[in-house]
Amino acid sequence: MSLSTLCLRLGISFFTLLILTRMMGRKEISQMTFFNFISAISIGTIGASLAIDSTVSIRNGLFALIGWAIFTLVLGWLNLKSETARKLVTGDPLIVIKDGEIMEDKLRHARLDINSLNTLLRKKNVFSIADVDYAIFETDGKLSVMKKQDKQPVTKKEAGITITKKKVFPIATGVISDGQAMTANLAKLHLNETWLENQLQMAGVDSPENVFYAEVQEDGTLYVDFKEEKLD
Repeated sequence: MSLSTLCLRLGISFFTLLILTRMMGRKEISQMTFFNFISAISIGTIGASLAIDSTVSIRNGLFALIGWAIFTLVLGWLNLKSETARKLVTGDPLIVIKDGEIMEDKLRHARLDINSLNTLLRKKNVFSIADVDYAIFETDGKLSVMKKQDKQPVTKKEAGITITKKKVFPIATGVISDGQAMTANLAKLHLNETWLENQLQMAGVDSPENVFYAEVQEDGTLYVDFKEEKLD
């Protein structure tokens, strides 16, 4: 492939991609659902092939780019018009914490483990699951969080005399995950499994195996979320 031909293909690929992405709208970037992700990768791959792959003719490359863009636009139109199509293409948001309780089945459905959930919560400046009333895993992979009423920011109008709990630990730390004691985290807090067992007994829990997740709060208290079979 000559240099002039390469420059021509690069120019055609660049401006075609620019026009098509403008036509498809900002949703491809702002809301990266599964379909948007596949669409963006495919269009980028086709554009790259048009630019540098001499075995792909300019005509076929343009046809593939425009065809894929039309397909994306049609699916976007169906998403707007049909709730059924929208569910099939993008799926539904999943409630992973409801009324302060972790929804284990929804976590499994979303392929989320407890560490990933905690990571997403920290990105929302939530450092303890005990502070959460509702958490929804959106179709774009982001987490929407509603804190419990007493954990929400206090407005100037509501401000008054407040009593703050004594802070024993710098941050809430998980000590049980899916029925298993997290001994490394207990050691970091200078605690042991005997302390954990005593705390669980005070909470009416016979064994860590009945606990899906537990964490030591900043004030030294233990937050416990039972396994679903335990709740039944």
